[in-house]
Amino acid sequence: MGLDPAVRRFLDMMALGGTGARGVAERRKGQQVLAQLAGATPVAVAARDLVLDLPSGPCAARAYAPRDAGETGPGLVFFHGGGLVSGDLDTHDAICRILADSADCRVVAIAYRLAPEHPYPAAIEDAVAAFAHVAQAAEAFGLDASRLGIGGDSAGAGLAARTTQMLRGRAAIAGQLLICPVLDLTCATESHRAFATGHFLDAETVRHDIAACGVADVVADPRVSPGREPDLTGLPPAHIHTASHDIMRDDGAAYAARLAEARIPVVHTCHAGMIHYFYGLGRLIPTARPILAEIGAAFGAHLRGDPARTIPQSPHRRAS
Repeated sequence: MGLDPAVRRFLDMMALGGTGARGVAERRKGQQVLAQLAGATPVAVAARDLVLDLPSGPCAARAYAPRDAGETGPGLVFFHGGGLVSGDLDTHDAICRILADSADCRVVAIAYRLAPEHPYPAAIEDAVAAFAHVAQAAEAFGLDASRLGIGGDSAGAGLAARTTQMLRGRAAIAGQLLICPVLDLTCATESHRAFATGHFLDAETVRHDIAACGVADVVADPRVSPGREPDLTGLPPAHIHTASHDIMRDDGAAYAARLAEARIPVVHTCHAGMIHYFYGLGRLIPTARPILAEIGAAFGAHLRGDPARTIPQSPHRRAS
């Protein structure tokens, strides 16, 4: 299947603007503008900003609660994408609201430290500490600690995956939600070659992000490429979502296959006709918002133990 027509129009629009500057400041501004112009209309769920006291210092976070939320319930600790150099609580506000509403669970979004000001391993240190903080203070967040999941999109999904690996045996994680995850910075798969240019996230941007994070010499290390972790036993169940025309597609598919080989319950859904970050382009891609809502509903059902809705029912679905 080729590109979704709305995705093609978006890519044509992006091409008209040229590649432009790729400095960190421009990258951050571009992501903010794109979220404002193309992101779905936010869902009216309760949200409050807070600060977590982490070993690295104060860390901004935002807690979302669905309508009619009870005193305690399932939850998701979420890490935003942006190559670990850009993105913030605001760029992913609409995404987190849709997930909280559709999953019918609380979401706590984490503003981890960004490179190049804070190179590796700052982001993963914050991710591990933030999840542990929320889990330990679950009652204060209105969360049932036994039904607390972890997730993210793009590079944030990579943080979530690595956090589950690092906390294995130390913290109870009910499930992991990985949306278009960045899992292997060696960039050696067919999708990295096929979609190196012209499909939104491109190879040049990935190279810039790797350099900004200071990990160019260690891209094969599982600490920065969690998809290369040799031992996947004992990890929590995973819902992994990839896009058919995403440079990161094959890495997500390979991780899903390896989790299954390790006897970890996993659902891999490849969304046909879509690109990296499609789920954040709800105003431009009509199917993006319902797909994201479906992603949230399926993960929320998993956290609640509802077997009837643990696999997304989208026509874009490919489960493995």
